[in-house]
Amino acid sequence: MFAIEMTKMVERFSLKNLTPELDLKDRWIQHSDINRPALQLAGYYEYFDAERVQLIGKVEYSYLLSLSREQRRDMFQRLFLTDIPCLILCRDLDAFREEGILELAVQNDVPIFSTDQPTNGFSADLIQYLRTEMAPRTSLHGVMVDCFGEGVLIMGESGIGKSETALELVQRGHRLVADDVVEVRKVSDEELMAQGAELIQNLIELRGIGVLNVKELFGVQSVRLTKSIDMVIKLEQWDRYKQYDRVGLEVETIDILGTDVVCYSIPIRPGRNLAIIIESAALNHRQKKMGYSAAEELRQRVNENIRRRRQEREMLRKTDQIRRQTPEE
Repeated sequence: MFAIEMTKMVERFSLKNLTPELDLKDRWIQHSDINRPALQLAGYYEYFDAERVQLIGKVEYSYLLSLSREQRRDMFQRLFLTDIPCLILCRDLDAFREEGILELAVQNDVPIFSTDQPTNGFSADLIQYLRTEMAPRTSLHGVMVDCFGEGVLIMGESGIGKSETALELVQRGHRLVADDVVEVRKVSDEELMAQGAELIQNLIELRGIGVLNVKELFGVQSVRLTKSIDMVIKLEQWDRYKQYDRVGLEVETIDILGTDVVCYSIPIRPGRNLAIIIESAALNHRQKKMGYSAAEELRQRVNENIRRRRQEREMLRKTDQIRRQTPEE
């Protein structure tokens, strides 16, 4: 599991630090889920994950108001003793300053933050952010582009033409995500998010020319920071003895972080326009996701043609039998 610095979360959501006395450096969040301590406020700690960020919303706050000052202080003391990473109050709810809750948090080394956002929306955004930042990840050698809204990961051996193809796609109006090093994160069971390495972001290398800044050359519309991987294009040298798929009925996949991604192997020969091929592959993949497959249509046409020919042969056979059985006049 990966962890993120607490300061990054505070900066990302513009949280108000109600305990500035505590140093936030070297504090890490190690769990991608959050917890709203409803049962814990009632005293139930038999099943409680103290590593999660604790979130208090309107419901929990209303319950706290129903308690006496002594009960609230005892409740917070017990919560802070579990060594939670931090506590966040939504909707700019009061932190019971008059009762010394903030001082109690400082004594137990528990930062308290506040946000003006509604609880449900903030919790959803926070969970998505934490899961993305803590997702399993890997680095792949390739080029990532956004082609017609489809995330296309172009892979192949060094010098085969990945960067040149990506540059031509950018010139045709598509967007570059990463060149050479593609960082992939598994943000959910089925979604892989790709981005470029921070050191070489927006840069592309062309052998014989050097490094180019795509953003500066073609404008901000030519790049994007992240994109989910929808398909993989494998560029490989043409092998005259290898059988390549010419219809598209067979679905090849590649395993990336335990997720199967549709993969197309494209043989390289002089004169092939790879940019057009990748554009066509992206559009075809998009059509398949929308329920249409040209390969399936071809198969249906072939099956229908075979069925019709069989019917014609059967009719001819029956006609020939009738002629034989009919006596000549």
